[in-house]
Amino acid sequence: MDTIKMVVEQKPINILHHTYNRECRYTRGLHIPIEDFQHIINRMCPDTKTYFEFHNVATKMERGEYLNGYAGLARNIVNYYKTEKGAEVAGLNDGRDFYVKIV
Repeated sequence: MDTIKMVVEQKPINILHHTYNRECRYTRGLHIPIEDFQHIINRMCPDTKTYFEFHNVATKMERGEYLNGYAGLARNIVNYYKTEKGAEVAGLNDGRDFYVKIV
């Protein structure tokens, strides 16, 4: 099984969280191709999608965008890569903060 590894940043990445009206700092994240991320979003149940939008209000789904991660998104990413790509996402489901960069 392939493994997708987290990107560990030397300097924290700051991402605006419109709902909390502050920037969140992340030292680790995942770079996900836009096609994969669109599939992940489309497979979310309505409640999970609403919570995703809560964390990423006014964020465009396009290459180069950074998104705020959270536990529900982590589960959806892990499930997508496991079932659709036969890959494991190492260390994502550990409860620690992360970002997603759409590539």
